[in-house]
Amino acid sequence: MGTVTRMTLLAIAATSMLTTNVQAELLDWYKQQLFEPSSQQLAMEQNGRIMIYDGLRDKDVQRALDEQFDRVESMMFTGTIVTDESGEPAINRETGEVLVENDGCD
Repeated sequence: MGTVTRMTLLAIAATSMLTTNVQAELLDWYKQQLFEPSSQQLAMEQNGRIMIYDGLRDKDVQRALDEQFDRVESMMFTGTIVTDESGEPAINRETGEVLVENDGCD
């Protein structure tokens, strides 16, 4: 394997890891906004701000709807990941892709 090929593979691996870390950080930030909003976040919501949450698990969305019902008008959920009984993302057996709820935004 040539040096260029090895460097390319390392770059792809590093990008994949970085993307995964960024996605995890974004999901953590979404959950913080949902379940532990700052006073500033709440004030913005009272002034009409709508937060779009993309890629949360269905169990987190349901928890938000149950626990934060008074804030529902300020929430929009897209790309919600369907989970199995154990709470892990459900996989489409035909495609191998994670199942995502149809949010009607296609």
